[in-house]
Amino acid sequence: MQEKNIKVVTENRKARHDYFIEEAFEAGIALTGTEVKSLRASKVNLKDSYAQVVNGEMFLFNMHISPYEQGNRYNVDPVRSRKLLLHKNEINKLFGKVKQQGLTLVPLKVYFKRGRVKVEIALAKGKKDYDKRNVMAEKDAKREVERGMREKNRY
Repeated sequence: MQEKNIKVVTENRKARHDYFIEEAFEAGIALTGTEVKSLRASKVNLKDSYAQVVNGEMFLFNMHISPYEQGNRYNVDPVRSRKLLLHKNEINKLFGKVKQQGLTLVPLKVYFKRGRVKVEIALAKGKKDYDKRNVMAEKDAKREVERGMREKNRY
């Protein structure tokens, strides 16, 4: 279900390529004012970022938010760890699944929802190289079938 009030800032397409996505969650994120302004200008990169539970709190690591040009002294470190805002029972559930099943917490996208910055994080399981090749082969086969159907319908 898509809402009208959602503006996607960035997506982590590589995560869907490198991982099997098990389950996705929406989390708020604690940011400074200049970081929000940079996000509005889409100056963010999710490549190589991940989430982790530290002392009962969820943090997002390696997310790069470029410094805001007019921010001068209010700018902060672009790759600092940022706190994710989740309920305690959600954090405990994710922590348990990560510990028991060997899953990873990967951010999928950053977006604005009703004026607030949200991050979609997912429980993900890493793909092996042969898994990636199988997925690419399936996509190619599906594309060929669709192309054949279009050719058939044209005549």
